[in-house]
Amino acid sequence: MAEFVIGGAAACCAGLFTNPLEVAKTRMQLQGELIRKGQYTVHYRNVVHAFYTIARVDGLLALQKGLVPAMWYQFVMNGARLGVYQWLDNVGLTRDKHGRVSLPLTVAAGATSGCFGAFIGSPFYMIKVQLQAMSKEEIAVGYQHRHTGMQTAFEVIYGKHGIVGLWRGVTSAMARVTVGSASQLTTFAASKEYIEKYEMFPKHSWSNSIASALISGCVTVFFMTPFDVVSTRFYNQGTDPGGKGLLYTNVADCFVKIFKKEGIWGFYKGWGAHLFRLGPHTVLSLVFWNQLRVTYKRLQGTLDTV
Repeated sequence: MAEFVIGGAAACCAGLFTNPLEVAKTRMQLQGELIRKGQYTVHYRNVVHAFYTIARVDGLLALQKGLVPAMWYQFVMNGARLGVYQWLDNVGLTRDKHGRVSLPLTVAAGATSGCFGAFIGSPFYMIKVQLQAMSKEEIAVGYQHRHTGMQTAFEVIYGKHGIVGLWRGVTSAMARVTVGSASQLTTFAASKEYIEKYEMFPKHSWSNSIASALISGCVTVFFMTPFDVVSTRFYNQGTDPGGKGLLYTNVADCFVKIFKKEGIWGFYKGWGAHLFRLGPHTVLSLVFWNQLRVTYKRLQGTLDTV
């Protein structure tokens, strides 16, 4: 249980700082949805311009839209993801017979833990996306749901589509987090082991975690961004009375339609915001996670096992 709480707390600490970047990323990913380049108005040219535009039109506080479901999502999803991953590592399922980090086993552990976390946290992520996409008409992108808050969103979705409606789009989230988690946790573990092996920084220093997380963040953005775009589109689309999406029927359909209309670069919309968001978030969450574990182990008197 401690590993689940530590993982969730670490992610919440990181999410508090990176949520404005998540808002900008969401808007940029929805911009020009299924429209060819040059045929739509560009409201958000880059991360800095997105911040300026959102603050100017929607107000400064709009940069923290969706913060409540975002924090719940971070705690639930990452608590489960990091908790399960650490449990798998603790029982030796990420290492070979010599005790070294095994790339295939670490990828499998990261993917498994990510898939589980994404499923558990899916309702919070859907509402977070929908709240962050909401804006005044002059800079609106994507479908506008017009929720007044997280509780209202839960009530509306459950009232219209039942419990199944709260998990609409979960397959896109599971694909997104499975890929992201596998690449993130694998590169973090491998980088950390390499850095500590050659004693680049003092043992248990924050520098070990920060350097490993920086490497991990860059790799994760490359592999995860296409799935992140698909997940954002899938969650934010409107639905018919029967609860079916108005634009996409499934994850594969979303991939195909984006590629046909927007080309390969459609999958990397908002990649700059994603890098600026995921980079710091990866650094902060993994650093907080590692240091919270160090503190927990120190209190238990078992620091050398971290």
